[in-house]
Amino acid sequence: MNKNAPKQFDVLIIGSGAAGLSLALRLPESISIAVIAKRQLSEGNTYYAQGGISAVLDVEDSIDSHVEDTLDAGAGLCDAQTVRLVVEKGPENIQWLLDEGVDFTRDTPAGSGYHLTREGGHSHRRVIHAADATGQEVESRLESQVKARRNISLFEEHNAIDLIMGAKQGIPENPCLGAYILNKKTNRVETFTAKFTVLATGGASKVYLYTSNPDVSTGDGIAMAWRAGCRVANMEFIQFHPTCLYHPHAKSFLITEALRGEGGKLLLPDGTQFMPRFDKRAELAPRDIVARAIDHEMKRIGADCLYLDISHKPAEFIREHFPNIYAKCLEFGIDITTDPIPVVPAAHYTCGGVITDLKARTDVPNLFAIGETSYTGLHGANRMASNSLLECLVYAQQAALDIEQRLPSAATLPEVMPWDESRVTDSDEEVVVSHNWNELRHFMWDYVGIVRSNKRLERAKRRINLLRHEIKEYYSNFRVTNDLLELRNLVEVAYLIIHSAQHRKESRGLHFNIDFPRQDDRFQKMPTVLIPNNYQPLNPVD
Repeated sequence: MNKNAPKQFDVLIIGSGAAGLSLALRLPESISIAVIAKRQLSEGNTYYAQGGISAVLDVEDSIDSHVEDTLDAGAGLCDAQTVRLVVEKGPENIQWLLDEGVDFTRDTPAGSGYHLTREGGHSHRRVIHAADATGQEVESRLESQVKARRNISLFEEHNAIDLIMGAKQGIPENPCLGAYILNKKTNRVETFTAKFTVLATGGASKVYLYTSNPDVSTGDGIAMAWRAGCRVANMEFIQFHPTCLYHPHAKSFLITEALRGEGGKLLLPDGTQFMPRFDKRAELAPRDIVARAIDHEMKRIGADCLYLDISHKPAEFIREHFPNIYAKCLEFGIDITTDPIPVVPAAHYTCGGVITDLKARTDVPNLFAIGETSYTGLHGANRMASNSLLECLVYAQQAALDIEQRLPSAATLPEVMPWDESRVTDSDEEVVVSHNWNELRHFMWDYVGIVRSNKRLERAKRRINLLRHEIKEYYSNFRVTNDLLELRNLVEVAYLIIHSAQHRKESRGLHFNIDFPRQDDRFQKMPTVLIPNNYQPLNPVD
């Protein structure tokens, strides 16, 4: 048996969060599927999602209300057709999760209904959750179901390098034929071919110094799609979660927005509540407003952090509704039933990404993108709380339907060229990778963070151009490693964020530029679209 022979599948899914696993489970059991996970299957943003999934499940709520709230939070940049599609398919996707065994919190311990909470931007209680560890519950249940499917092959500790494009194999339509993938266990590059390839790699918040995301969130799918010729949109809109736990030993621990939804108050160090000065909705304002308010107050008074306090609620209520946050904070000596929680904003969600149509198809034939990797038009200039997992589920469903319909007529896979590393050597300069990684995350935080300016963006542009040149040279000369691949992708994503931010001559939603402090109606309904040099509109998205 040839160990270097390509691994062939009907569908290759790169990413193992809610989007990737939902798609794998929704596809027919008669087809062969590969799921690629950069680390263990569960390591990704889904697992760490606390709040829940928004859907119209209450008789007092309505589809129109959910649509209106989403459009309002998106500050004029949401695609109305996408928003309605996602919202309308919300209830059936929640039912699908229930059918898969997800155990959501009930309204009472023995109740027949489910507890719904309210988060920022929502006018009704419509967030279904599993205590304060919804992502963990969803990911665990989907993972157990995927492992029971004989047609699904799981590849943990595998990191995708680049997509295999048909043009390099002599196919003029230039479809995606799979991907070259680094097996981190053997340090060898393997070839995966597939009739359809799906990017479900999540977001890119590790491009920033402070983030709520796990280490795997390095924008891999966005960078690979861009290199393959896909357009990207709205990369300037990076959501900074207002409340990440501030403690030297608490790496990336998020304090869910649901805590504010249940009455938590944001306080200055002297105990003064400040959010009513910034928005009439106070703590329930959308995340961009809350994050900027915290950033403003921290800079105004020179504070390292501010505080989130829910200690005025009954202790039993707090422990019942937020057991994981209670336990984690207690590890650091903070009893949230009696003490306020020190918090800071942190990069949390990538609202832009790879442009797709309503079926999750990208510009490249046979290539799909779902979840945080994609730009569907749902989030606009600001993601409303708990709409992200909903988007993962709905677009996994959309992609599954399209792939299933197209598989019978899909072309036979051609032979592809194996990975060529004949002219590279092992690196003896790993310090270059670590140094560039640190430089990138620091200047992105300082110059392209919550508040931006023309001068800061120009500084960031000069630095990113130098880094791109250095990394390209390094990548061309040395064998790939996991750290090099992640840095290469982060540098590409940072380039896209900076250029998108420079294109938008206004402040809107998550993008705030002090040189253009007001919203400009000329940008209404206009996403920022970047087009790669190798873009060929042979498969224009709907």
